Amino acid sequence: MPITKSAKKSVRKDKKRTKINIQRKNKLKDLLKKVKDLITQNKKDEAQKLLPQIYKILDKTAKTGVIKKNNASRRKSRIIKAINKIKK
Repeated sequence: MPITKSAKKSVRKDKKRTKINIQRKNKLKDLLKKVKDLITQNKKDEAQKLLPQIYKILDKTAKTGVIKKNNASRRKSRIIKAINKIKK
């Protein structure tokens, strides 16, 4: 258990940040699942409409350190590559 005042504050901050990080990670997972479902259903237009949201959440999680920068870049490129494979 923390003893000093600053250590107690750090614990409080960590709890808040952990909660926010988990929310962001879950949102990211949900969006990726939606896009993968759309890709398997060959719905290219709907999948492309979700791209800005996915890019935003990937950039945000990479910026805050929830995932690494290259991980975000890799996911972006794989998603766009999968969407572009869909034939109309």
